[in-house]
Amino acid sequence: MSCNLTISKSAAAELIRQSAFGGTPGEMHIDLLPDGFGEGWLYIRVRCGKQDGTPISRKDGVTLFAPAEQLSLLKGLSLDYYSDLSGGGFLISSPEGAEPSMCGSGFKLGS
Repeated sequence: MSCNLTISKSAAAELIRQSAFGGTPGEMHIDLLPDGFGEGWLYIRVRCGKQDGTPISRKDGVTLFAPAEQLSLLKGLSLDYYSDLSGGGFLISSPEGAEPSMCGSGFKLGS
């Protein structure tokens, strides 16, 4: 693996569930999308399959892929998953010096 993104147990379980449901058992893809307002925020998007990505992390039977050009942004981060009665979602840690988003699913790099 070319990136050391850490996957929590709860995130791994949800990634496995989603990959099986989506028809790509054990393969999920994560990437960072810019906000729609041009304010510099980057938010995670998790999808089924490899999506032409590079493997960056593996845990409990699931391999997470990401675009090669985003490896430096994802390096050293942690992916977690939370769930409650109102739903759930993936959370990502913020790189050093970045501002975390209020929802926990993204960050804004320092200027």
